[in-house]
Amino acid sequence: MESRAIRRWLPLLVIVLGAGLFFAFGLQRYLSLEALRANRDWLYWQVSDHLALVVAIYMLVYAGVVTLSLPGATILTLAGGCLFGLWVATGVTIFAATLGATLLYLAARTAFADLLRARAAPWLKRLSTGFRENAFSYLLFLRLAPAFPFFVVNLVPAFLGVQLRTFVLATFIGIIPGTFVYASVGAGLRSVLDSNQPFSLGQVLTPQILTALIGLALLSLLPVAYKAWRRSKDFPK
Repeated sequence: MESRAIRRWLPLLVIVLGAGLFFAFGLQRYLSLEALRANRDWLYWQVSDHLALVVAIYMLVYAGVVTLSLPGATILTLAGGCLFGLWVATGVTIFAATLGATLLYLAARTAFADLLRARAAPWLKRLSTGFRENAFSYLLFLRLAPAFPFFVVNLVPAFLGVQLRTFVLATFIGIIPGTFVYASVGAGLRSVLDSNQPFSLGQVLTPQILTALIGLALLSLLPVAYKAWRRSKDFPK
């Protein structure tokens, strides 16, 4: 029983330990626009001479940041666009982010599965049932809407018993628009960095882009609304 408990909690403990070491060694200072600006010439040279290796390292680092729920994924996406261009950065970032999100989801589901089954309150069980019935649409909405923190959306489906396949597919599709936006901004960032112009993350999500993302998020709920409408029509009065 003890060894089973250790195996169940080990993935989550590794994540917590990794996040603690990240901050203990001050590695967060490398995930900043200032670090990208200061090291851009060296990074350009590495990409020019070792593109495949740099892309592989980028994907591993990105997946690690997402798995450990560290701040810096946005900066990495901008850096990817700056270093690799729009299309390569969008593609590799989507795969890396989906991988990292899936690893965190699996760790949380493994650690908390028995606890949730044993102690879940009736309201949580009802929420779980409702969420699972429309899991893909709800997850797509949460991924598309910029208001929800990425790591929270990685954990909630694990608590509510969403299937792995649904989680991966909704994550992969749902992060495409936001990733494309940040990678496209990153692709134009090189000239900004080279000219030492000021730049902030607040410049990325303009009202127009926010409106578009929210519109996509609301569209993802149309299947849920249709099911509710059909249910109300079929319900005897």
